[in-house]
Amino acid sequence: MTEVVATNQTILVVGGGISGMTAAIEAAETGKQVVLVEKRPYLGGRVSQLHKYFPKLCHPTCGLEINQRRTKMNPNLTILTMAEVTGLSGDAGNYSATVKISPRYVNENCTACGDCGKAVSSEFPNEFDYGLSKRKGAYLPNTMAHPMRYVVDPAILGSDEAQKAKDACKYNAIDLDMKEEEISIPCGAVVWATGWKPYDAARIQPYGYDRFPNVVTNVEFERMADPNGPTGGKIVRPSDGKEAKNVAFIQCAGSRDRNHLYHCSRICCMATLKQCHYVTDAYSDANVSVYYIDIRAIDRFEDFYAAVKAKSNVGFIKSKVASVTQDKDGNPVLHGVNTEGYQRYANTHDLVVLAVGMEPSVEAGSFPVDILINREGFIEPAPENGGVFAAGTASDALDVNRSVQHATGAALRAIQVVNRVAGTEG
Repeated sequence: MTEVVATNQTILVVGGGISGMTAAIEAAETGKQVVLVEKRPYLGGRVSQLHKYFPKLCHPTCGLEINQRRTKMNPNLTILTMAEVTGLSGDAGNYSATVKISPRYVNENCTACGDCGKAVSSEFPNEFDYGLSKRKGAYLPNTMAHPMRYVVDPAILGSDEAQKAKDACKYNAIDLDMKEEEISIPCGAVVWATGWKPYDAARIQPYGYDRFPNVVTNVEFERMADPNGPTGGKIVRPSDGKEAKNVAFIQCAGSRDRNHLYHCSRICCMATLKQCHYVTDAYSDANVSVYYIDIRAIDRFEDFYAAVKAKSNVGFIKSKVASVTQDKDGNPVLHGVNTEGYQRYANTHDLVVLAVGMEPSVEAGSFPVDILINREGFIEPAPENGGVFAAGTASDALDVNRSVQHATGAALRAIQVVNRVAGTEG
């Protein structure tokens, strides 16, 4: 049974992505007791799935490694993975959270040696690669997983595969008798950092994401560009593995659209400009086309936009693409009107990348506590939220830098609440 030592002066952080890790670390390093709850088997969230950051085009692994080191060194921080908050009752300074912990079937004896993964042959879609690759029934979620511990997929329980994994472990780390747990955690304040999810591109019917294999999303393309990703970092077509040198990016795929997402997700333009580099760096004879309504590149990002725009093999077409079809060779064909000159086009490309927008990971009706939610599903800052504070992309569509800043602010607000509790009880 998992035991967590907590009081009404403990801060609960829900979500272990970059925002949740930041809020938890900042609060713990001030001396506050913090419990961090993450539903995935590891910390890092969607940042861990990125190949590079914009605008510096550096790798996220550095920042993640620093944060992981900070979490390991701080005795004030308790981390629960594969855990979800299913209920939250009480008021600011006196909450009680109900947390469901799913079994990992691997205990703390695990050294991540990989013998259990080698012993099994069953494969499943790899969530880390958005289903573009396969993983084993016993697997390490990613190369920087924290905790660095394997997971046994419950789908192989009761089979020879599960027993093979157990028999292969020299450290007695495979525990197939683990059960789901439900625990109660007292806390004084809550930082809600459940992050975002990419908009479902299949709902944008005219773009054919669910019909044409060479139409992918920007998050899938990000994994394709990563050397540790499903294609080993090669920019290729999913349909036939051929080099994708003529690549089109469709901006605002589902965003700024009353039929999909009302809001501008803010990061999509910069993410596309970054991904233009992936193509042009891979192929000297690349040809990249960006179909856009407006390019959002403010402040320090303007120079990055100007540098990409200056590339001779990157073109910008001001147009909301009307539809995507496919020719007999599997090439996506984009149809629409270039609003600079009002010329109709039917342009053929090797690969199309949909810049899908960000929406909150938690549905508006799924919060375990009454909280003020805006039209887009993000948490509004409001007095009626009591001691519950949104952090990062739970509050709005934000890039990594702004998410970290926002999470630090949320941690400070949570600290103020538990300080008031401490002052009252003192």
